[in-house]
Amino acid sequence: MLTNKIAIVTGGSRGLGRNTALSIARQGGDVILTYQSRAECALEVAAEITALGHKAVALQLDTGKVADFAAFADSLRNVLRDTWQRNSFDYLVNNAGHGDYALIEQTTEAQFDGLVNVHFKGVYFLTQTLLPLIADNGKIVNLSSGLTRVSYPGYSAYAAVKAAIECLSIYMAKELGARGITVNTVAPGAIETDFGGGAVRDNPEVNKIFANMTALGRAGVPDDIGPMIAGLLSDNNRWVNAQRIEVSGGQGI
Repeated sequence: MLTNKIAIVTGGSRGLGRNTALSIARQGGDVILTYQSRAECALEVAAEITALGHKAVALQLDTGKVADFAAFADSLRNVLRDTWQRNSFDYLVNNAGHGDYALIEQTTEAQFDGLVNVHFKGVYFLTQTLLPLIADNGKIVNLSSGLTRVSYPGYSAYAAVKAAIECLSIYMAKELGARGITVNTVAPGAIETDFGGGAVRDNPEVNKIFANMTALGRAGVPDDIGPMIAGLLSDNNRWVNAQRIEVSGGQGI
């Protein structure tokens, strides 16, 4: 259980972030979720968490804009003080992201930079900015992808920045170990959400391709991922550290 714990879930207004935020609440935790532009969706998630009997706050954040992180940290300090009478939080789930896919010969610099800024640079510097606010013995979970292990045409840039996150997580675990903070990577397989334009969810051909790549014979759904992340945050997994944990139903084996 995550009773009396506070988790930050970036990109918590939809998809895997939404499911993770709700899963944390179902296990007893409170949640601060961030959103880029869909305030109404974030507020709906916060209301669902409140209905479960836990506290929730939605804060705007573009994880691709490092210059905004200091102001976000100030807002976060105010929320922690006013809502929880605390000056720290316990868990950080770096989930926010977007899909942008093209073959190598067709990938533009703008597409590449956008993926790097959100999925790698943003994670690096947001975590750095929030380190003074993360409680000792806390936990960090960074989201990667099953596509760092199994290739699929058009995903080279996306998979490459996710591979960078996997390496970064190991270094974070080493450097933050003295504070008792664990850092792990969760790598989902293909999941039926609106991510990447909803390709896996809405395109039967794409869904079938990934289903056929998976030992369990189907694409994943959000409920395959959110509860797993919430479970990883619990003290039942306190000795799990510096690991890449793939949650893909056996993709590409």
